[in-house]
Amino acid sequence: MEESRFAKRLQNMGGNAIRELLKVTQQPDVISFAGGNPAPDTFPAKQLGEIAQEVLAGDRNILQYGTTEGYAPLKEFIAGWVGDIGIKTSAANVLITSGSQQGIDLLGKAMLNPGDKVALEDPTYLAALQIFRTYQGAFVTVPSDADGVLLEELEEVIAREKPVLVYLVPTFQNPTGITLNLERRKKLAEMVARYSVVTIEDDPYGRLRYSGEALPAIKSFDQNGEVVYLGSFSKLISPGLRVGFAIATPEILQKMVIGKQSTDVHTSNLSQVMIYEFCKRGLLEPHLEESKAKYARKLALMTEKLSLFPDNIKWTSPEGGLFIWGELPETMDATKLFAAALEEKVAFVPGTSFYAGGGHLNTIRLNFSNASEEMIREGMHRLARVYAKFAE
Repeated sequence: MEESRFAKRLQNMGGNAIRELLKVTQQPDVISFAGGNPAPDTFPAKQLGEIAQEVLAGDRNILQYGTTEGYAPLKEFIAGWVGDIGIKTSAANVLITSGSQQGIDLLGKAMLNPGDKVALEDPTYLAALQIFRTYQGAFVTVPSDADGVLLEELEEVIAREKPVLVYLVPTFQNPTGITLNLERRKKLAEMVARYSVVTIEDDPYGRLRYSGEALPAIKSFDQNGEVVYLGSFSKLISPGLRVGFAIATPEILQKMVIGKQSTDVHTSNLSQVMIYEFCKRGLLEPHLEESKAKYARKLALMTEKLSLFPDNIKWTSPEGGLFIWGELPETMDATKLFAAALEEKVAFVPGTSFYAGGGHLNTIRLNFSNASEEMIREGMHRLARVYAKFAE
């Protein structure tokens, strides 16, 4: 079919670059640092299976349609749970989504007209770029340093470009692993209130901290409801259950609810109840501690193995999350390095896809959560050997 017959918003758009990449890297003999998946051995399958059986035996209505806003007990739990990151809210301000990524999509649907501008970090989460492009948004980008997005540059962009949305992943950012520091969080909340610009705080990784002090959410400093907080249980319990949530003002949530009604009606009732029961029974925190201990060992191991590479590569030093980001010498092309690495049965993600305007071919993202410790050891040695040959 001719491309011109499709809607303009999807003409000449490719699929998610990482999803396409994973089709290549998921061969059984490839050691992959390419995805962003949690480790399957952290999934509490036995407990979730028991909960599902009990729930289905007790109430068949769980298989019926539900409200778009979400399962009320889960919303109540979330409203209290986020108190430890400084967010004071009620269940009425919580919307259950099918993963936090749906929250990004619903906000794009609710807020963007073709040509409207979105301010975001460069690099940023690839799926967010894809979503905003679908709604024909235009990007204005802001650089970051080791402490997160640069606020002076962001304010200049907001004042000059007047974006409709600001999108940030402030804690253990995907793809860099960087965390926005406390001072900047406070100033950012004040800034977006002053300019009245809706700001998406996407936080799927914040509970996966392995060192350092936990930070309050940007939403905790929200002055007039401009900050929308997105959270998820995907990286914490199970991505396959597809349960996330949004916290926002009633006005914003109402528009998101309307958008969700035309998308999937509601998030799976069974998934919502399973997540709620898992949390209500006190299983979440012990599970998180066990998962974090595993990830902390993997992060430490991968960080140790970075010493196999030359000193002219700049690596981030995340305190949590799932990713390490690398900047190779400027003359290097990580897409070509990826092809060479794949021949040696090891994979990573070239960083260019995370930039709104492309370029930055010398960047790479490594994921440490999904591979075993043995695979990390072997995979990093393979990658270092490939890099040494490539750099000759």
